[in-house]
Amino acid sequence: MELRIFHGDLTPDDLAQAIVSEFDRGNLKAQKLGQGDEVVVQLATRDHRTSGGQTALTLTLQKVADGVSVQMGKQAWLGLAASLGVTALSALHNPFSLLGRLDDVAQDIEHLQLSEKIWDTIEIAARRYGASHKLSERLRRLVCAYCDVANPVGDPSCIACGAPLGGVQPRACQYCGYVVTSDETTCPNCNKKL
Repeated sequence: MELRIFHGDLTPDDLAQAIVSEFDRGNLKAQKLGQGDEVVVQLATRDHRTSGGQTALTLTLQKVADGVSVQMGKQAWLGLAASLGVTALSALHNPFSLLGRLDDVAQDIEHLQLSEKIWDTIEIAARRYGASHKLSERLRRLVCAYCDVANPVGDPSCIACGAPLGGVQPRACQYCGYVVTSDETTCPNCNKKL
């Protein structure tokens, strides 16, 4: 499962609506379950599709402090693999059979790229609401180098010990929005280099 956090003034319903609007068409169906602080969006191929194999994917959108976390489950692609396998076997027996399966191949390739398209849609919707992977002002804090107490950004001295505040502060991963400390070089959530 992949997790990304978007900090800003948006709700799980905002992102769910954007996903359903974008993907509930053609061979895919999308539905939103729940409302408020936790919403689930399910995407799957329609039962009576005209081409391609079957796939399914679930997204969990949950309200967090100053934003929304989005967790994408693993894509079920067994039907796609079967469809591509049938195409490969048909091509071995008769290369001209590929002409009759071009729609199936195109649909299967499009479904294999489904998770990337969903993340792109979520990123666009989040930007529309002014949200991003950067920490919100309320969550940003300066950490006192002397006593490790978190202080609001802009305070000249520590609220606990009175020492002058420096540049040591937590930050968010630019790829997934997960909160990391200043000494971390790799995000513990997405494992990308900071």
